[in-house]
Amino acid sequence: MKEFLAELLDLPGVSGYEEIIARRISDEFSKYCDEVQTDSFYNVYGIKRGTAPKDGSPAPKVMRAAHVDEVALMVRDVTEEGFLRFTNIGGVDQRILLSQEVTIHGREKLFGIISTIPPHIQEDGDSKTAVKMKDMCIDLGLPVEKVKALVRIGDLITFRSPLVSMAGSMVNGKSMDDRASVVMLVEVMKELDRLKYQAEVYATATVQEEVGTRGAIISTYRVEPDIGIAIDVTHGETPDAPRERTYAMNKGIVVAKGPNLHPGLTEKLLETAGEYGIDFQLNITSGPTGTDARSIQISRGGVPTVLVELPLRYMHTTVETLNLDHIKQGARLIALFIASLKEGWQEWLKY
Repeated sequence: MKEFLAELLDLPGVSGYEEIIARRISDEFSKYCDEVQTDSFYNVYGIKRGTAPKDGSPAPKVMRAAHVDEVALMVRDVTEEGFLRFTNIGGVDQRILLSQEVTIHGREKLFGIISTIPPHIQEDGDSKTAVKMKDMCIDLGLPVEKVKALVRIGDLITFRSPLVSMAGSMVNGKSMDDRASVVMLVEVMKELDRLKYQAEVYATATVQEEVGTRGAIISTYRVEPDIGIAIDVTHGETPDAPRERTYAMNKGIVVAKGPNLHPGLTEKLLETAGEYGIDFQLNITSGPTGTDARSIQISRGGVPTVLVELPLRYMHTTVETLNLDHIKQGARLIALFIASLKEGWQEWLKY
């Protein structure tokens, strides 16, 4: 699990440009699924079929979704000195950019650093002012002629931040949002191999979540699920963050509850956690969740949806931090929930 996560973090998968990572995920899904498909947008679908209900009733079609795309940067200009000006793709916090190491995906892969003026030669007061993204540059350490030969306006830029092991089961790196949840998709399939279940289960790795949950819309129209399970991250507790908006890093997976989520299915998910002694925390969300759950719920004629989340510190930075144990706990909870979808599961949709 950890090795697969590390591999995913190293692969580029910028919103709208997910082909490379989609191919790797497709290969991984093929180890555990009856069938794997990829659409023209590079959403990946791993299909795993359970046993048919004995009474001849239709088995539920369950779509689990986690997004593969990451926030990143894009070249918008090459200066006369050979530095790169850039803009963002997705929600990049400009405060974390200075001195970051990056990879420019030009005619060949290039190493660069986001440059900053040393404090010794700054003007008075400069150190107290945040530098705007439009004023930053990337230094490739190359002659201007070579930069202009290898880099084009519109080339992608990704952060260089591999998986780092911390104490216990804690790890950090870039793009844990939402590559860690893609790993959970695989772990659910491993759990299902040890269970009896009746559902037709889709593991869906969606694209373009960071720029508007577009892959979730496309996927829902393609799969036409009876039940949707979105898997994403939420904010982990830190000393400077509001307690009511963050969740403990060692007290279990997070289950969201609110109008974006189906009341009956959410209650059944919580009952499953209680029945099997799986620790969980509740995220009370009064509006749209900002995850794939939002788009799954309102696509086509509407899909009853639940949301399972991983507590994550420092979201949309290069040191996103989470607890690997939560991936295992969340996978077990979702697999047991799917296994509990037997005859009469339609009653759960009534509330």
